[in-house]
Amino acid sequence: MFNKQIDILAIGDTTTDAFIRLKDASVHCKINTNDCEICLPFGDKIPFEYVKIVKAVGNAANAAVSASRLGLRAGLVSNLGDDQGGKDDMAELQKNGVITKFVKINVNKPSNYHFVLWYEVDRTILVKHTDYNYALPKFPAPKWIYLTSLASSTYNYHLEIADYLEKNRRVKLAFQPGTFQMELGVEKLAQIYKRTDLFIVNVEEAQRIMKTKTRDIKALLKNLADLGPKMVAITDNTNGAYLYTGEHYYHVPMYPDPRPAFERTGCGDAWASTFVSALALGKDPLEALIWAPVNPMSVAQFVGAQEGLLTREQLQWWLERAPEEYKPKEI
Repeated sequence: MFNKQIDILAIGDTTTDAFIRLKDASVHCKINTNDCEICLPFGDKIPFEYVKIVKAVGNAANAAVSASRLGLRAGLVSNLGDDQGGKDDMAELQKNGVITKFVKINVNKPSNYHFVLWYEVDRTILVKHTDYNYALPKFPAPKWIYLTSLASSTYNYHLEIADYLEKNRRVKLAFQPGTFQMELGVEKLAQIYKRTDLFIVNVEEAQRIMKTKTRDIKALLKNLADLGPKMVAITDNTNGAYLYTGEHYYHVPMYPDPRPAFERTGCGDAWASTFVSALALGKDPLEALIWAPVNPMSVAQFVGAQEGLLTREQLQWWLERAPEEYKPKEI
């Protein structure tokens, strides 16, 4: 099975998402900011439209499925419980062509299960990470490791990953940090930042990491690169995305939606994983920057992070029909 090198090996937690389609809610945003809150009546019965269960998701699983759909050999290092949820997640990953040899089944532990409060096109996710016994398995050196969201009990695990990367210098690292990794701060993860080939966050995450309120994209890109990453990408919702190569700054618009977005969970994962997949396929950074926005456009037309992920042929079909103004520009 492993006579060929794994292209992308994603490391991160896996979960099942239960999408609860809310019927009555309101959203309040602070003036001149993107900080918004969803509001529901407290101490009341809240009607909802329906629930949709989406198995085997999470940043790492989404990235592995995305890469597999694009024709790469994609594996996953993760943890599942020995419950029915874990069995269902494993089956879903394998159905999507993900190499699951490095997914650990934890005896007498539950699989992660998150609740997604879905209202209009956006969502708020209620998360709880099971405290697994994290340890890096043995695996053949992949082209890329894609490190992303892990539980709050995994600091020592990050040190183990950093040690592996130090000993395997040919393995490239894409780092898309999750909540705990951002909360740890850059000093504790300094080894990871310095070893990163591609760092990917959205604007709000970049501000949180750098402890700033500035929306000066070039400053955010440069300050993140100064932490060690060779390249930094920042996504900015419908405003498109930005890339700093260490020498030049670029902007690419979002790929235009063919119809109004339905639900945006997983769009960030789709962008990041498509960019990394393009690099793993030998594309240069600017070509990867053209690829990356196409998958989120498709994902936003479906519920959940994976149903809308494209094959390479489908992605190429959309690229061939891109409007004239869809191209990266130096800024």
